[in-house]
Amino acid sequence: MKLMNLLSFNTSTKTEIEQPNYFQLLKVAKPFLAMLAGDESLKPVLEMSEVLSKMPASEFTVKQLKNDPVAAEMIQERYMALHNLDELLQYPEDSLGYIYASKMKEKGFRSEDLYASVSINSDTSYIDARIGQTHDIWHIITGFETSEIDEIGLQAFYLVQFTNPMATMLIANALIAVTLFTPEELPELLSAIGKGWEMGSQAKPLFAQKWEENWEKPLTQWQTELNIRL
Repeated sequence: MKLMNLLSFNTSTKTEIEQPNYFQLLKVAKPFLAMLAGDESLKPVLEMSEVLSKMPASEFTVKQLKNDPVAAEMIQERYMALHNLDELLQYPEDSLGYIYASKMKEKGFRSEDLYASVSINSDTSYIDARIGQTHDIWHIITGFETSEIDEIGLQAFYLVQFTNPMATMLIANALIAVTLFTPEELPELLSAIGKGWEMGSQAKPLFAQKWEENWEKPLTQWQTELNIRL
């Protein structure tokens, strides 16, 4: 449905299917504009994720991920393996587990902050939760830092690996914000997006990895096996 059709709202002519789409658009706009205005908290991100999970784009994500047999199996079994950062620090210093735990401790991050509010009761909600749980692992595997621009580079990596509506919205938001408020950063942002897109197109599917079963594996070995070209 075209955007102009959504905006030309008329209660006397809209069907029951079209009308909710109009309100979904408004619900997406609220957190999108909050981020554009400079809200760097997780609140608008989680709010937008919840709205997007009820839209057709998320259904397409499910279908796309299920084309990979391993990812399809993970979705079916709702694979979510918990971890303890202190225990991961007992692994060798070159291992994924140690490096991940060190980074999380250093920055004061908790993976559960990105998925604790998600009730896993569908394929879509599971995918959202799993993406949240493993988000910082993807940062480490791909080499993208947690700066605003590197975050968008990682979102481009996500987007080429599978059609992730949240990644699209975050990239769009960043492009608008930088264009309007910090245009001098536009070349760096575009470079990060291009790098993420190229890396993601060459790499093996990261969603289909059960990282938690091989924490002891060296980070460089993971990157080689997954064809991550830094």
